[in-house]
Amino acid sequence: MNPNQTLETVKQYYGKILKTNKDLKTNVCCTSDAMPTYLKSILSQIHPEVLSKFYGCGSPIPSVLEGKTVLDLGCGVGRDTFILSKLVGPEGKVIGIDMTEEQLAVARKHIGHVEFLTGLIEDLETVGIQNNSIDVIVSNCVINLSPQKHRVFSEIFRVLKPGGELYFSDIFSDRRIPKHLAQDPIFLGECLGGALYIEDFRRLLADIGCLDYRVVTQRKIALKNSDIKQQVGLLSFYSMTIRAFKLKLEDRCEDYGQIAYYLGTIPHTPHIFQLDDHHLFEKGSPVPVCSNTAAMLAQTRYAPHFRIEGDLSTHYGLFECGLNCRPRHPVVSNQVSSIGGCC
Repeated sequence: MNPNQTLETVKQYYGKILKTNKDLKTNVCCTSDAMPTYLKSILSQIHPEVLSKFYGCGSPIPSVLEGKTVLDLGCGVGRDTFILSKLVGPEGKVIGIDMTEEQLAVARKHIGHVEFLTGLIEDLETVGIQNNSIDVIVSNCVINLSPQKHRVFSEIFRVLKPGGELYFSDIFSDRRIPKHLAQDPIFLGECLGGALYIEDFRRLLADIGCLDYRVVTQRKIALKNSDIKQQVGLLSFYSMTIRAFKLKLEDRCEDYGQIAYYLGTIPHTPHIFQLDDHHLFEKGSPVPVCSNTAAMLAQTRYAPHFRIEGDLSTHYGLFECGLNCRPRHPVVSNQVSSIGGCC
């Protein structure tokens, strides 16, 4: 398939073939991470039609959004867009973009106070998203559907403000997808054919200048469709939530003797803030951090909620991981990635 054929296949699958999430042939893009209580209360306000047409694999809703401009890539019928609109408050703004008119029609019918744009996540410029204009970008099980992932991530980092954050959930694989599965309409529509091989994802981000990203959550997907399970063979798929910042970071975790203190001031998380799957900051407790982690806390919207001691005047070599520091990518069996995450 060429890129246009792939996009048309996806549009047909989500615009014509799927009527609700009950029509999915697998459980890949209809699961989500557990939501905190304050988000569940917002979820209860969403129209049942929107919920029935939600196709997501995670819950990519970060904190500290009040007053921010947020872009939801591949917003579909707008479930996450609606939640985000409640979190940014009256001074913030949420924009949803999707290429499937049938889904946007549902979103516009039930969520009238959000700006929805018809367009491609590979080409945000055409719909008017300017350079350095977005505080936070979220996406829920959509980037895997794109045939031009390098363009997607290039656009993301073009429109993010300096210090802005990409926070997204998607499907990843432990190896590259065979061509015959990658081009199969069902595998593609079910979020399997375009799953990102985790090491290719790392290389892609490095190529556009993002040298460190963090895995927040991950879980292996147990395929419940026996026919599809037979076809994938030894391939394993994972639902992962990842965050990355538009910051100048190093490709390894370097030690400058810096210490981070969480002030306990982020709404709904007064005791512990989770940056990623191996950085939990307890209020008031000193946590040694590498320079990349220090930048993620001190040069982003999280800065008012942390105190960072130390600077970059003295370098002590590579940051030493503690015994409790978990591997970043158990996706790759028995291997630990050498890039980022203080591990």
